[in-house]
Amino acid sequence: MIPLPDLLDIVGIALLCAVVVGAIGLLCLRFARRSPLMVQLLIVVLTAMLSVTIGMIAVAQAMYLSPHDLLVGIWVAGSATMVSLAAAVVLGRTFTRQAAQLRRYARDLGDGEHVEPPASFDRSELANLQAELARTGRRLEEARAEVEALDSSRRELVAWISHDLRTPLAGLRAMAEALEDGMTDDPQRFHRQMRTQVGHLSALVDELFELSKIQSGRLSLSREPVSLYDLVSDAVAELRTLAQTRRITIRESPSPDLTVVGDARELARVVGNLLMNAIQHSPPGSEISVATRDVGDGTAMLSVVDAGGGIAEADMPKIFLAGWRADSSRTPDPVSHAGGAGLGLAIAHGIVKAHEGDISARNVPGGCQFDVILPRMIFAS
Repeated sequence: MIPLPDLLDIVGIALLCAVVVGAIGLLCLRFARRSPLMVQLLIVVLTAMLSVTIGMIAVAQAMYLSPHDLLVGIWVAGSATMVSLAAAVVLGRTFTRQAAQLRRYARDLGDGEHVEPPASFDRSELANLQAELARTGRRLEEARAEVEALDSSRRELVAWISHDLRTPLAGLRAMAEALEDGMTDDPQRFHRQMRTQVGHLSALVDELFELSKIQSGRLSLSREPVSLYDLVSDAVAELRTLAQTRRITIRESPSPDLTVVGDARELARVVGNLLMNAIQHSPPGSEISVATRDVGDGTAMLSVVDAGGGIAEADMPKIFLAGWRADSSRTPDPVSHAGGAGLGLAIAHGIVKAHEGDISARNVPGGCQFDVILPRMIFAS
């Protein structure tokens, strides 16, 4: 049993030697901060072993160890140092290899290439970093795909808008020239047609302005209790005449007691856009159904079902993008005064999302069903 005063002396000497050698090691690490990781590991191992060895020498000088015991301790420390240095070299090579993989993954990530590390049971920090880089790469790929889809949609939108603007403008110019040259026997008919074309352009400009507010996040909502029954009834009443001109029947079955929270004007635009889309894509003599129901989880659903033959599955992810239009197999004949610029569904999608709701579409026998889910108004009992 070592007496307490001697034990305190031995601990003090060992701590002093460890502090001095540790400070020298930290200084060496500072100078070697730009060196490879293996060199820094070797410095750490040598610092630890030297602090032990120098501590034993200092304790021996204080007559707490015999020369024989000191020699044995030095040989043990030397052997441990060699093994520790070898382990540091192996560990350093592992770290270097993983760091090289990380550099390669980061370079590939920057070049837009797919990054997928091999399956491994390694749970080290570098392995976790590799896995995180792979997840980041997948998110970047998804973001790039989304940006490309939006860019493609924007190009299509510009092309469609240019076409939709060119046609009425050309008609207006031709009619204005005819009126100016006195080449018409019925000026009133030309005036009516010009007014119709101007209304078409005004509606298109209104849709573009609404879409710009949605995409820029500047859509302002005046939230209040809104009756789905009133929304459906008003929208159907407004578009019933248009539907009748195409021999299309609109069958409505809204629940009378469903109230949602939202902007009545914007939600009316959603219902109107969905009905207009259904009228555009339904053949003459068909039926469109509009229904509402309580989903049961604090939300209400509004459904519009058309008879337009459905949407190709490949187009389903794109139907709410600005500028998307159905193919000719789904579109019998466009409604004459509808904008047709592919903005209606995009605007409806943006408005519903702004209301913290959801909108989706799915094919049903003979047509397509659009479902809008909105948060219900909860009345205190």
